[in-house]
Amino acid sequence: MLYETENRSQPAQRGLSARTKEDPRPRKQRRGDGVRSKHLSTQSPMIFRFRKPSSALVPKAAASVPVGLRLYVVGDIHGRLDLLDSLAYKVREDLRRGHFDEAVTIFLGDYIDRGPNSAGVTELLSAGDFPSPIVALRGNHEAMLLSFLDDESVLGDWRRYGGLETLVSYGVDVKAVMRGQGYDAALMSFRRNLPSQHLAFYEQTRLSWSVGDYFFCHAGVRPGVPLVHQSESDLLWIRHEFNFYRGLFEKIVVHGHTPVQEPEVLPNRIGIDTGAYATGLLTCLVLERESRRFVTT
Repeated sequence: MLYETENRSQPAQRGLSARTKEDPRPRKQRRGDGVRSKHLSTQSPMIFRFRKPSSALVPKAAASVPVGLRLYVVGDIHGRLDLLDSLAYKVREDLRRGHFDEAVTIFLGDYIDRGPNSAGVTELLSAGDFPSPIVALRGNHEAMLLSFLDDESVLGDWRRYGGLETLVSYGVDVKAVMRGQGYDAALMSFRRNLPSQHLAFYEQTRLSWSVGDYFFCHAGVRPGVPLVHQSESDLLWIRHEFNFYRGLFEKIVVHGHTPVQEPEVLPNRIGIDTGAYATGLLTCLVLERESRRFVTT
């Protein structure tokens, strides 16, 4: 049994490029939704820098997940298969401790780009080769990949977000792309080299997931909008309006997307993107009843 107490978010569309609601240019929309489990604004590219963790820490968690359920929530991986392997080992060891009925791992998206082995990360997750069943959410980087499959011009934006590293991991020659040329040839090569299992994984990623008193998404949510009505662009791209908001949401939002030096635990949200591709620190939040703890690489 997967303890899902709420999952009413709109299904993810086939792709969402770097063009967001702040950029009114039209974009193509295609299919794509689902869960991967064994059982079941045009924005500038992120120049790597950390947000300083807030000092407003919560001394004791008041929120909870259903009794008998243990949740592992993993931040942005960005092509670091080595760190994912290390974390999988630690989760496997952690599963031997304590008493629970079921364990599920939620990945918050951004499996690809920047790091050296995006294809390897996707192979592991799409094959279900993880110690527990998983729920795979979509990040803005997967959205750009899917948009590129529909429109070669998206590569002009995606390459600035680390997309070339992903193409190289799939055996695509990017020398011409680095000169701003050959987008069509790169797309043809990528389509040929992309395994159908990987494509299905990307297409089936979800925009959000909710269990107990927690709401999980990649980037965050827009204050003042009910969680079930959040837009795709906000769930994948939002930063400042969400990060600096100190009011409460309907549930505690667990997210990645914005790198922090250490997990950021606030009364309204928990941020666990610790910049794995650059720092070597991949963070996993563990939720069980009212407790919170972290497993890291």
